[in-house]
Amino acid sequence: MYLNGKLLIGKNKEVDSCIIPKMANRHGLITGASGTGKTTTVKVMAESFSSLGVPVFVADVKGDLSGCAIKGGEDENVKIRVEELGLSNDFKYQAFPTRFWDVYQEMGHGIRVSIYDIGPQVLSIILGLTEIQEAVLTIIYRIAHDEEMMIYDIKDLRSLLQYVGERRSEYSLKYGNITTQSLGVIQRSLLALEDQGADKFFGLPSFDINDFLKTNIDGMGYINILHAKELFNSPDMYSSILLYLLNRLYKDMPEVGDLEKPKIVFFFDEAHLLFNNMPDYRLKNVIQIVKLIRSKGIGLYFISQQPSDIPNEILSQLSNRIQHALRAYTPNEEKIVKSAADSFRVNPKFKTYDEILNLKTGEALISFLNEQGEPEIVNKVRILPPESYMGVIDNMTRNRIINNSEFVGKYEEVIEKEDAAHLVLNKKYEEEAKVKEEEDKQKEELERQKEEARLKKEEQKALLEKQKEEARIKREEEKKKKEEERAMKNSVGYKLGKKVVNKSVDKVLNKGLNKLFKNLFK
Repeated sequence: MYLNGKLLIGKNKEVDSCIIPKMANRHGLITGASGTGKTTTVKVMAESFSSLGVPVFVADVKGDLSGCAIKGGEDENVKIRVEELGLSNDFKYQAFPTRFWDVYQEMGHGIRVSIYDIGPQVLSIILGLTEIQEAVLTIIYRIAHDEEMMIYDIKDLRSLLQYVGERRSEYSLKYGNITTQSLGVIQRSLLALEDQGADKFFGLPSFDINDFLKTNIDGMGYINILHAKELFNSPDMYSSILLYLLNRLYKDMPEVGDLEKPKIVFFFDEAHLLFNNMPDYRLKNVIQIVKLIRSKGIGLYFISQQPSDIPNEILSQLSNRIQHALRAYTPNEEKIVKSAADSFRVNPKFKTYDEILNLKTGEALISFLNEQGEPEIVNKVRILPPESYMGVIDNMTRNRIINNSEFVGKYEEVIEKEDAAHLVLNKKYEEEAKVKEEEDKQKEELERQKEEARLKKEEQKALLEKQKEEARIKREEEKKKKEEERAMKNSVGYKLGKKVVNKSVDKVLNKGLNKLFKNLFK
């Protein structure tokens, strides 16, 4: 209930336990055993923030919160509590502006996100991967980015994993070791995820986190209820989606410092699931977000059965605390109750430890921050009753609210774009075409070389034949010449001429010799 500038959550005869709006982004904790009234407390807080004009997000794992959407009735128990708390003049039954969301798109508007947008860290949580396998998945994301292959849904990621696996050696040299074992684990985990219906969560259009930050025409903040009854059956996916939404708020919202009231309040029901088996390196990232997101005007409220479900470094950031009853039947449970009691500023009027064990349903120990940002001493109060309907609304009423929403049609229809599956297929076609082209070129080159060799061989053969023919002709000419010479020698004229010549020569020689001798003996 928003009253006198504060959010009245609990009350006793002496004290009003109120959240001061400008302290609401200092985060909070709501704990208590099952059946002690945590859900009612969350509902009252959500109504109060809505009245303040602050949008709220809360996951409804039991289906108990849908009644926020319609006006409460004349419930006898509510009437008695209103009178006991002295709220008759201020309490009024009313409905609150409500949006219903559902990952499976059955009980609300779809919340969908592309595989690429969710990122390797959150997807690794959903898939239950080890740190080494997450490193391989991170490489896959890097390859998708570098080669401009958008991965929108599970089939895209499977196609890309197969594509990278077929070229593992090539990519390992560039990006680091990619083992077939890790690729196989990721593929099997994706198949298991599909069997859980998670394929409806991945794709386009991606959810716009700003759609949570809406107020109605009267200035009341919308209560965004994530229907999580079915989702809760897959704890890893449930916690991962909440973690993803937290990451989106942190990354997308600008720094605003301390505001007079939060921009949105985010409730994490069954918060222990966020931190179960979370490795240290990832827990450090969550702790940093919790510490810094306050400056973005966002209040976080964790809901769980006991404070020990929350890591100590996060627990120390949760300044607005509501403690419902706990049970202590074992030494370990006694230790948990004592730790919870020690987390409050002491009230000298009672022993906190004893009160935690004896609280009735609807009662709580509360300590909120005061105007100076200091925790108030713990007070035992009764939680206010909700002003909206206490039960679960029927499907007809739910569908009417959904169909009258401004978001009807925005997230229902899946958008198909050219994605990694198509690009991978195109790349395969391109590579096959390139290989074929290269083979054709090689074939053509081989044929060209063969033809050149054939022509060269023919040229050599022709040259050899020519040389042979020239040699034959030459031999024939020489032979012919010899025959001509022989014929000429054998001819009568040749012989007579030769005889005459010989006689002439002898005559000349003799005449010369005679003359020489005459001169000598003169």
